[in-house]
Amino acid sequence: MPDAHTLAVFVDFENLALGFQGRKSRFAIGKVLERLVEKGKIIVKKAYADWTRYGEYKKEMHEAAIELIEIPKRSMSGKNSADIRLCVDAIDLCYSKEHIDTFVIVSGDSDFSPLVSKLKENGKHVIGLGVKNSSSNLLIDNCDEFIYYEDLERPSGSPPVLGEDTPKEKKQALQLLIDAITALVRENKEVLHASMIKDTIRRKLPSFNESYHGYRSFGDLLEDAEKRGLIRLNTDPRSGTYAVVGFGKEPSRRS
Repeated sequence: MPDAHTLAVFVDFENLALGFQGRKSRFAIGKVLERLVEKGKIIVKKAYADWTRYGEYKKEMHEAAIELIEIPKRSMSGKNSADIRLCVDAIDLCYSKEHIDTFVIVSGDSDFSPLVSKLKENGKHVIGLGVKNSSSNLLIDNCDEFIYYEDLERPSGSPPVLGEDTPKEKKQALQLLIDAITALVRENKEVLHASMIKDTIRRKLPSFNESYHGYRSFGDLLEDAEKRGLIRLNTDPRSGTYAVVGFGKEPSRRS
């Protein structure tokens, strides 16, 4: 898919920990990755911290297949060496892996602004992600796009809700379909081709296969969703394949 992006994610965990001080909720890396797979395929995931101080997060990070970079406690100068190591790794990747086109800096630290500028100078798309009360406007304005962690916890739009009568074996497939379409709409994709939707589902759940849920093909899944009033379909005149044009049933016309 020409529109599919490849991502490298760098997490400044020390900065996130500061942003979560005094909160009742814990930082959830799963929410971050769930949002980012909507952008494309994540190739690299690294998180930087003195992990002896954040042991309670290590299991969750390992389960998400994130490489934990152990950074010793702050030096006497007061400069966080995690920042330096993250910058070095990001620049190294920028030059050595040309196929990675999108860099995600999970931090709100203004010190990363020069890194963002250098990545953009080399033709990379840069996404920032941080906590509102600890994200610098300098960093926010310098990124191509900035996502607030708080917004990950809020539903976007009004996707349809599956009915109680939905068969159990089909429920997961239909929910994955709704979630994928919601994600693509959030990414401002105008034409939602069937292949694009299926690729998004597979990034979220690599083991997805519509036949496990009782559908002969992905087209059958789309047709079933339309019959249930969840989505509206059109046929692309050039390829002859399905494209989703919206949620819900076609509005009735009044004369």
